[in-house]
This record gives sequence, structure tokens and C-alpha cells, in this order.
Amino acid sequence: MKRFTLLTITGLLAIGLVFAVNSAHAQGPVLFQVVLTPNENFNNGLLAASASSASDIWAVGQSTIHFDGTNWTAFEAPMILGNNESFLGGVVDISPTLAWAAGTVGEGSSNQVIEQWNGTQWSVYPNPAFPPHYSPQLFAMTATSANDIWAVGDVDEAGLLIAALFEHWDGTTWTVMTGGSGVPFLLGASADATNDAWAVGYNEAIIDEDATLAMHWDGTRWNTVATPSPGQGNNQLNGVVALAPNDVWAVGSYFPESHAASLTLIEHFDGIGWAVVPSPNVGPANSYQSNRLFGVMAISPANIYAFGSYFASDGSGHQMTLLLHWNGTSWMIVPSPDPTQGGFLSDLLFAGVTPSPGNIWIFGTEDEAPNSDTMAIHATIKANP
Repeated sequence: MKRFTLLTITGLLAIGLVFAVNSAHAQGPVLFQVVLTPNENFNNGLLAASASSASDIWAVGQSTIHFDGTNWTAFEAPMILGNNESFLGGVVDISPTLAWAAGTVGEGSSNQVIEQWNGTQWSVYPNPAFPPHYSPQLFAMTATSANDIWAVGDVDEAGLLIAALFEHWDGTTWTVMTGGSGVPFLLGASADATNDAWAVGYNEAIIDEDATLAMHWDGTRWNTVATPSPGQGNNQLNGVVALAPNDVWAVGSYFPESHAASLTLIEHFDGIGWAVVPSPNVGPANSYQSNRLFGVMAISPANIYAFGSYFASDGSGHQMTLLLHWNGTSWMIVPSPDPTQGGFLSDLLFAGVTPSPGNIWIFGTEDEAPNSDTMAIHATIKANP
């Protein structure tokens, strides 16, 4: 059973790296800067983020940290221990006194966890009941309001995957729906209306290669919508952002052929169908230099960021941050910092938010033995005088 697994990621966080990025929709340079963030666990990677305002931002993963407009503070989340066996894969920030997070705990016999923030602390919220031997796992969340929240993932029975998993909060209770066919894994979710939500991932193949997967909520049911799988090797979508019923982006990676480096994969839905949109890569100079996208965030339809990592071409296994920008016409690589200090470079970007105009946060993890650290990079769009 294959899916992206949070790596054992480590480090002392670097401070103060600044990069200028050209943006067709910014009147001045966009400055990405590494921001010091706390680490309360042995491993602390960040996988998801959400904000209700510029002074109320949550980033979660193996760690759970909050920004109050001035400082980042770590908060304990029950069952999230920084031991590579538990993580929060999704978060929804409703207000300073209400947020939700969902994830997976346990190794081998995994189970979901849903937690709620009440303005003071995180606590485990009563999760939906499943039959014995069922293992539900949640990997992403999205919401349109406090009374319309989705958490998505998969559920298996005795180790055999049986369905894609959708859990919905209506303001009163969490209810469970399942769907999909084959061996579906859902890793990303986004909604722009109560009757327009998307979940993406991949369908694990038994004989052939994994295929991209997108499922759509129309207000009544979740339906699989055909997506391109351009590679001869595994095809996977990790993140999605829905701006409108006719404007949805999904990102991931694919292998053009066996024993080749993986390449970035970006697909767009125009209200009729999904199509691959050309996206750049670092190299690849050879089969070592894979490029992968893990998440995507939109400031506007013509100002979108996709992010992930790429590998060094020397076969060392070093990873650097990868940041792509959509200017309304094409995708291009833009500079992004790599804060790891030490012998082994391992910097990855997973999640992003734009809580106010001109205010961009992107989160991930950086690796410095013996333990992993949270990573945040911040950009401000400044207008020229």
C-alpha cells in the first residue's frame, strides 16, 4: 500500500534567508523569508495550514503551531507525539476560538483522529464509529463555513482498502460517506461552495501503474471525474484548490517512464474536464533528480503557487524546496529558501495560506539530525510608491 509518508525529518531552523520573486500580479517584489517557528516534538513536520485572519493561523502535521499576528506558539495536540506514527493531515481555522484538525494515528493498525480547538486547547472530538477491524485514515480537510466541513481519506478492513472516505460536519455531527472504485487514496481536498468540493489522490494499481484520481461533491454525492494520467510510471495528485466550478487546480507528480525521475504534474478543470497544464522542473539531469508537488494555494485566479521539493542530481538524496508560480498564462519556477544547515539537505514544502491581501505563508519541514523541525516561509507583496 503506497502513499506519501512523512519522512523522519530534522533540524535547527535557519533564520533570515530572503529571496526576491518576480510576480506579474504584484506591483513590487515578493520576498520569501524563512521565519523561526517552534518545535515541541522530536519530529515536527508541517503538512496543512488554515487561517481565519492574519492574526489567527494554524499549521499542523507532526507538530501543531499557531500564529497570533506576532509570534508562533506550539500547542499540544492529543495523540500527536512526533514519533512518525501520528500526524494531523488537515486543519480548518474558523475563528480564534474554533478550529478543527484531522489525521491518522498508529502504525500498521491506523485509525483516524478528529480534534477541536476551543480557544484554549486542542481536544479529541468524538469520532464517527466504524465496524470492528476497520481502519479509517484522514489526510486532508476543507470547509466553506463552520457548518460545512469535509475531512477525506480512506478506510480499509483488516488491511485491505475498501473505499475512499468522506466525513462531513454539519454543525452538529460528523457523518460518514464512502465511495470510489478500485483502490482509492485521497490526499487533498478543497471546496468553494456547499455543492462544489473536490478531493484528489490516486488509484493504486494492482498490475499497471497508479492513476490520478479526482472526486467531486455536487451537493448530493461524491462522483469520480476522469483525470489524465500522463506517465508510464505512477501518477499521483497530492493537492487541490477550487476557485470556482469552472476553475480548479490539482498538483502532484508522475513518472514519464520506468526508472526515470518523477516530474511535476499540474492539472486544471475548466468546468467540463481535466487537462494537463505544462509545468517546469529542475532538470532533471538524470533519474536521481525527481521533482514533486505536494500542495497548491491560490491568491487569485491569476496568482497561484504550487510547492514541493526536488532531489539533487548527484544521487545524494538531498532535497530542496520547489516553488512554482502561475501568472495567469504559464507556470514558472521561482526562488525559495532552503533553511537546513548541516551535512544533509532535506527541505520540503507542503501547505500554504494567504490570510490577507499581500500576505503569503508556506509551510513544510526541514531536516537536521537527529530530529525534524517545522518550517515556515513568508512573503509580502509590497506595492511600489
